[in-house]
Amino acid sequence: MSAIENRYEFVMLFDVENGNPNGDPDAGNLPRIDSETAHGIVTDVCLKRKIRNFVEIFKEGEPGYNILIKADRSLNSKFTAAYEECGLEKKQKGKNADDVERARKHMCENYFDVRTFGAVMSTGDDPCGIVRGPVQINFAKSLDPVFEQDITVTRQAITTDADFNDKGKRTEMGKKHYVPYGLYRAEGYVSAMLAQKVTGFSEEDLELLWTAIINMFEHDRSAARGKMCMRKLYVFKHSNALGNCPAHILSDKISCTFTPTDEKRVPRSFSDYVITIDRNMPEGVELIEKL
Repeated sequence: MSAIENRYEFVMLFDVENGNPNGDPDAGNLPRIDSETAHGIVTDVCLKRKIRNFVEIFKEGEPGYNILIKADRSLNSKFTAAYEECGLEKKQKGKNADDVERARKHMCENYFDVRTFGAVMSTGDDPCGIVRGPVQINFAKSLDPVFEQDITVTRQAITTDADFNDKGKRTEMGKKHYVPYGLYRAEGYVSAMLAQKVTGFSEEDLELLWTAIINMFEHDRSAARGKMCMRKLYVFKHSNALGNCPAHILSDKISCTFTPTDEKRVPRSFSDYVITIDRNMPEGVELIEKL
């Protein structure tokens, strides 16, 4: 498979209803927000995790579509396995640069997330180098302020024998954090130059990326995350590898606004927003609406 020949940018719009799209472990797992504006935040790490999970389900067991970043075994053991599969000498001091390059290429060929997002693989006794991935995604940010809610829930099950036998205690209390509604926007970039010169990210990989983005919430349901939906995916395709226009000019062509009314002061559904698209594209750029 040959590497992609065109540069791309893309804009994602997704929403959450009565759920926590990305809890912050440093804040008791509260939904992440910008403390100055109260706009909600979903990290790039969270979004890439969902893409990885979908690819692993969709391409389960298929050669070339392994996932490096997952909790199955240590990263260093995977790097050592790459040396074994390439017939390279393991645990050798002063690694030969050619050996590292061969191992790096092996990782790109066999792991979808490495040739897509890149990876730091320079740890352990058998380093595989550092790969800068052609696909990068910004933090997602809600278009309007979100309002964190805490509700108390009860569970009709007791954790310990001591509590169970304590005066007939039969329920325990807990907290649930959620956002009533938020529409989030994230922007991403696909570099054909890095795909061609570094990872070999192909047209087939690109189509898989779009499929994963569209479906990444469909197989990630949980009570904590509520109802999450990918609403829109806009892709800007350039006519060449270097690109025909700065990314920010293209992303600005997609706007999404909510106008308060007497009946509705805050947004509570996707239909409350109006999406406006400037379809006057610069020469050499094509707008593709994937969703």
